[in-house]
Amino acid sequence: MIFDTHTHLNADNFTGREAQEIEKAREFGVTKLNIVGFDRPTIEKSLALASEFDNLYATIGWHPTEAGSYTPEIEKMLVSHLADPKVIALGEIGLDYHWMSDEKAVQESVFRRQIQLSKTHNLPFMVHTRDALADTYEIIKSEGVGPRGGIMHSFSGSYQDALKFIDLGMLISFSGVVTFKKSLELQEAAKLLPLDKLLVETDAPYLAPMPFRGRENTPAYTKFVVEKIAELREISSDEVANATYQNALKVFDIHD
Repeated sequence: MIFDTHTHLNADNFTGREAQEIEKAREFGVTKLNIVGFDRPTIEKSLALASEFDNLYATIGWHPTEAGSYTPEIEKMLVSHLADPKVIALGEIGLDYHWMSDEKAVQESVFRRQIQLSKTHNLPFMVHTRDALADTYEIIKSEGVGPRGGIMHSFSGSYQDALKFIDLGMLISFSGVVTFKKSLELQEAAKLLPLDKLLVETDAPYLAPMPFRGRENTPAYTKFVVEKIAELREISSDEVANATYQNALKVFDIHD
């Protein structure tokens, strides 16, 4: 069994074929999906999908590229859903200096506020960081990670970077990027990090793994992330699948 811990089945790409993609994922051994909403439309759809399908869960939060539109009304909306039993984390939150829709100070303020909310509501938080790894680390370090922990979504740093986040109480989630030929530092991290600190994901419809790079990604392709990590660690795919599945159940507090 495989748990795709971060996917966007709520994206427009999948409209009208969500059930088909869920069944395809099941055929590939991907039995649980976490649907991540990051603005109002995607949050609403993630909640709807999680409610409709037993094996789907929702993570909701305000993306850093949307930070400038974070208001008390948005926070009230988020908080109103955090007690939903199908909501298993707060995210994706963080910093994005690549697109820079809003100034760093605005992103930082919204990031810090949502970390605080995650701890208040006893949920893990899921982090998006792009071209901002050092600042992301400093903010998480200063805010502190609550007892439910946190997740570095689609991690793209080095082994040493990952260890620093693990020391703060974070888990490291690998996407299809780990299968790319030039992702040598990331592959070293996937090979050397403790297995009980790893998660797998697709970030579908983005970041399709090899041999599908450049095409639409789908939750079923979590299988190829698992297989690559197993290859790097020289262990079986079943061992990676089982370990990351159990890690996901633990961090999300899901009783299977």
